[in-house]
Amino acid sequence: MTADLPDYTPPTVWKWDKANGGRFANINRPIAGPIKDVELPVGKHPFQLYSMATPNGVKVTIMLEELLALGHTGAEYDAYLINIGDGDQFGSGFVDINPNSKIPALMDHSTETPTRLFESGSMLLYLAEKFGAFLPSDHGKRTEALNWLFWQMGSAPYLGGGFGHFYAYAPVKIEYCI
Repeated sequence: MTADLPDYTPPTVWKWDKANGGRFANINRPIAGPIKDVELPVGKHPFQLYSMATPNGVKVTIMLEELLALGHTGAEYDAYLINIGDGDQFGSGFVDINPNSKIPALMDHSTETPTRLFESGSMLLYLAEKFGAFLPSDHGKRTEALNWLFWQMGSAPYLGGGFGHFYAYAPVKIEYCI
């Protein structure tokens, strides 16, 4: 540790301190389930997207727009803002779709029983397979595309989001994290 940082020893049993964590302490919580009863709106299109314009939140919007640009009319969607700063992701309707309370969340009402989708990588793969677009059928090329899809799911958030969080929002600036 550097002299200007307080020493921190992780406890054996961790307890949530709502005051710790800076600006986002209220939305990153170690408990599951809804904290308020909120029904989500449902529009007229096959897909219902619940998200926000964050780097992770826009991935599915971009995919749906690209599918529509290719002429896939079945990719029409209604989009609804889930304001994570206000805790909208902890509403009962949202948690019914994504039990992890993270954006984005997507419902496909074109299936016999509506299909819930959470985690943007799962949504991108689902949409690619459903519409036969953006995912090669050739085994080698498909594997390469999936390599990059899963890389951006597992690594890119730490490179981009982690840096952004620790640089701009963390309550304590730590050179190692940045």
